[in-house]
Amino acid sequence: MRSGLAPGIKLITSFSRDSWYRGFTLFLTFIFYTTYHLSRKPISIVKSELHRNCSIVIQPPDLNTTNNETWCDWAPFDQNNYQTLFGVLDNSFLVAYAIGMFFSGIFGERLPLRYYLSTGMLLSGFFTALFGLGFYWNIHSIWYYAFVQAMNGLVQTTGWPAVVACVGNWFGKGKRGFIMGIWNSHTSVGNILGSLIAGVYVSSAWGLSFIVPGIIIAATGVVCFFFLVESVFFCPVVDDLNCNKPFFFFFFFFFFFFTEEIFSSPETTVRELPRDNEKAISFLGALQIPGVVEFSLCLLFAKLVSYTFLYWLPLYIANVAHFDSKGAGDMSTLFDVGGIVGGILAGLVSDYTDGRATTCWVMLIVAAPMVSMLLLCGALVNGPYALITTAVSADLGTHKSLRGNSRALSTVTAIIDGTGSIGAALGPLLAGLISPTGWNNVFYMLIIADICACLLLSRLVYKEVRSWCGYTTRQRGFKEI
Repeated sequence: MRSGLAPGIKLITSFSRDSWYRGFTLFLTFIFYTTYHLSRKPISIVKSELHRNCSIVIQPPDLNTTNNETWCDWAPFDQNNYQTLFGVLDNSFLVAYAIGMFFSGIFGERLPLRYYLSTGMLLSGFFTALFGLGFYWNIHSIWYYAFVQAMNGLVQTTGWPAVVACVGNWFGKGKRGFIMGIWNSHTSVGNILGSLIAGVYVSSAWGLSFIVPGIIIAATGVVCFFFLVESVFFCPVVDDLNCNKPFFFFFFFFFFFFTEEIFSSPETTVRELPRDNEKAISFLGALQIPGVVEFSLCLLFAKLVSYTFLYWLPLYIANVAHFDSKGAGDMSTLFDVGGIVGGILAGLVSDYTDGRATTCWVMLIVAAPMVSMLLLCGALVNGPYALITTAVSADLGTHKSLRGNSRALSTVTAIIDGTGSIGAALGPLLAGLISPTGWNNVFYMLIIADICACLLLSRLVYKEVRSWCGYTTRQRGFKEI
C-alpha cells in the first residue's frame, strides 16, 4: 500500500509561489543587513584595545621602552587626546553615511536593486578589511583610518534603502509592523555577531576583527547577486512544486516565524509595480508627504541615543567596570538583545492599536529614566528606532497622498534614515567631547535627546488619541490635516 506524500512535503507545497518568494526575500534581506551591521560593530570593540591601561598589562621582557603608560597602545591613539581621535573615526563614518543616505535613496529608486545592493556589499567588505589591514601594514596615521571610515560610510548607504524597498515590493500593509519588527532584528543580530566576532581577535590581532567581517559581507554580496529576487515583477512563472524545490532548506525558518495567513492574507498584497510612465518622486515631493518630517526628526534623536551606545558602550564598560576588551564587548550585547525584543514588541503593539506614533512616544518616555539599564534601555530605545525605519517608512512610502505612485519607498526611507543618521553622527561626537567631564554627563545628554524625540511626535500622538476617541477618521496617525 502506498503511503502517499509525506506530511512535511504536503506542508511545503501548500504554500503558494508568491509566499515562498516573499519568505525567501525576507530571509535574504535579513541576512544582508545583518552583515552590514556586523561590519560596522568592530570599531567599538577595538577602541579599548587601541588605547589601554598599560600599567596593568605585562610588558614583554624583550621590549625596550621608557614609557610604561603607553607602550601597549596603538599610535596615534596613545596620546591624551585619544577620545577625540576616536570621535574623528566615528564621525568620519557617520557624517559620510548621513550625507550619502540622502542621495542613496534617489539612486536606489532608479537602479536595479540587486546590482546596487551587491556592489555596495562588496565595497563595504573591501573598506572594512582595509581598516584591519592597517594593523598588518603597521599604519599609524589617523588620516588613513579616517579616510577608510569615510569611504565605508558612503558605500554602506546602499544597504538600508535597498533592503526596505525589496521588502516593500513583496509585502503590503497587513501586519507590516509585526513582520518588519521581526525582520528588523537584523540590526541587533548584526551588532551582536559583530561584537562576538571582533572579540575573538581583538586581544591577539585586532586587524582580524575587521578583516573577517569584511570577508563575510563581501561573500554575502556575491550571494545577493545570484539569488535576490527584488520584486514580484522579476519572479519567474513556474509551477508551485518546482518553485518550492530550491527553498526546502528554509522551511523551518519560515514555519517558526510565519504562517500562510501572514504570507497570503488579502491585506498583505504586494506593492503595486512601477508603471513605465511613472516618475520617481523628487526629494522635495517626499518631504511633503504628511508625517515624513516629524518621524525623520524623531529618528534623529532616537539614533543619537542608539549609536552613542553602539560606539561608546564597550569603552565605557571597560573604563568604568574594568572589563577587558572581549568582556566589555560581550557585555555590551545586552543592549542589542533588548533591541530585538523591543523591535518586535513595538511592531505588535503598533499593529494592534494602529498607532505608530503613540507606540514610539510611550516607549521613548519610559526609556528616559532607564538609560543605564542596558537590557531595558535597548528594548525601549531600539523599539521606536526599528518601527520608524521599517513599518513607518514603508507606510509613508506608500501613503495615500502619492495617489498610487509606487516609486517613492526608497526615497522616503533614505530621507528618514538619512536624517536619523545626522543624530547617529552627533551622538558619538558629543560623547567624545563630554566623556572627559564624566560619564554621568553623557547619560544626561542621552536623556535630553530621548525627551526631544518624544516632543517631536506630540502632534501625531495628539491626532492618534483624538481618532481613538472618535473625533476623526484615522489613517495611521499621519493623514493630512
